[in-house]
Amino acid sequence: QQTSITMNVNIFLWRGALETIDFMPLNSADQIGGTIITDWYSTPKNYNERCKLNIFISGKKLKAENLKVTSFCQDLKNQIWINKKTDKENNIKIENAILNKAKKLRLQSN
Repeated sequence: QQTSITMNVNIFLWRGALETIDFMPLNSADQIGGTIITDWYSTPKNYNERCKLNIFISGKKLKAENLKVTSFCQDLKNQIWINKKTDKENNIKIENAILNKAKKLRLQSN
């Protein structure tokens, strides 16, 4: 008897998401559940700000409705990390980057 693990999410969205955020440290990646959670990330130019991402992929089709990015950012003030208001536009930009990468990966696979 052979056991196989089937993916519940679109492979191109999954790979596109991982490749798009490959500069950020991963906290967890659950391919079956379609969840990618990064650890906090700061750029060398702006070490007083850090952000992390939660990426949720659902469904087997490569479409925008199957992708959701939520970002969390904080500023360092008086040695304490303070939550910033989430910029929904940035979430959409990241989603678009992932979708574009996923479409390129799908084209390359043919």
